[in-house]
Amino acid sequence: MDNPNLLSEEANRCLLCKNPRCKANCPINTPIPEIISLYKEGKIMEAGEILFNNNPLSVICSLVCIHEDQCKGNCVRGIKSEPIKFHEIEEEISEKYLKEAKLKNVQKDKDRIAIVGGGPAGITVAFVLANKGYNVTIFEAHDKIGGVLRYGIPEYRLTKKLVDKLEERLIEVGVKIRPNTVIGPVISLDRLLEDSYKAVFIGTGVWNPKTLDVKGETLGNVHFAIDYLKSPESYRLGKKVAVIGAGNVAMDAARTAKRNGAEVTILYRKSFNEMPASKQEIRETKEDGVEFKLFRAPIEITEEGIKVAFTENVTDAEGKIRTKIIEGKEEFFECDSVVVAVSQAPKDNIVSNTTGLDTKWGLIVTDEKGNTTKKGTFACGDVVTGAKTVVEAAAQAKVVAETIDEYCKNN
Repeated sequence: MDNPNLLSEEANRCLLCKNPRCKANCPINTPIPEIISLYKEGKIMEAGEILFNNNPLSVICSLVCIHEDQCKGNCVRGIKSEPIKFHEIEEEISEKYLKEAKLKNVQKDKDRIAIVGGGPAGITVAFVLANKGYNVTIFEAHDKIGGVLRYGIPEYRLTKKLVDKLEERLIEVGVKIRPNTVIGPVISLDRLLEDSYKAVFIGTGVWNPKTLDVKGETLGNVHFAIDYLKSPESYRLGKKVAVIGAGNVAMDAARTAKRNGAEVTILYRKSFNEMPASKQEIRETKEDGVEFKLFRAPIEITEEGIKVAFTENVTDAEGKIRTKIIEGKEEFFECDSVVVAVSQAPKDNIVSNTTGLDTKWGLIVTDEKGNTTKKGTFACGDVVTGAKTVVEAAAQAKVVAETIDEYCKNN
């Protein structure tokens, strides 16, 4: 809905509820009625400032949030008619603000803070602490910051120009960025704490793909979705591609391969109802022409395709639905390439080179405020929770930024 007149009509349909369900179901509590009121008054930059201060990733969230489960899906208007498409109004406001606002670089008269990982959580913490006067440095393993925003979400969903603009804004508010710097093997976390950094925030995400553990997974025609999405143009997948998995990463990989000219089929061992991907992503993947083969579990991968077993859902003694392989019922699915998308785990660069940092199932252990088991070290985002959404990472990061602020004041 790019037409401003249509967006104005959309804003006018809003009931400006006193107890807005849209705000209550937004993970970062975006003040939606307040923003729509300002939008109707033409106060775009004022609305943009409120959105940015509440959520530095507002423009990103307007594009990639699962709106059907959050603001849009809980709009009172949606009970009897079409819900308000607030995310489209938010996109217009936030993009204009990000491009045109002059952000203040406050005097950096507080402690040094190291942020390891320039993904959604790291960017959010950096903005919050820089605006409080902390001297913030982001250590980024890649050549550019953004994390999943740049290397995990396809260009058709999120243009990299917006991520570049966020990077420019971070520099504008006085944040320093060290690209191509992996913390752990060369510069240790302990070294940062020794080298006058008062606190370290870890927001390194989950970049190690989980494997299927089937024969043939190391063959040259097999790729991991999280790696493929970093640079799809580097891959030669051929004409026919199979994607194994049914989360949002699997959908993104399938849609990207389809856009690059391949015939794509998603193989999944359960039903549509059990897919971890959002309903919106599944629907859009179908609309893009991706095929689905359900109740198929991979047994072996060859250069010619995948050997799969048929599966079925059964109810166990406790009443839970389980998926089991049907013995003796198999088929061979021919394809040129296989893309594996069955979740991710964190890399252990930091943990394996640091003392006193507890983990559980590879994830860093923290309390609800982001304190790790190591003094002066904090964490949140996917490296703590496993793969979640951008808005959840941003919401957690705001809490942890306040925790770091309190720690620095009291130590």
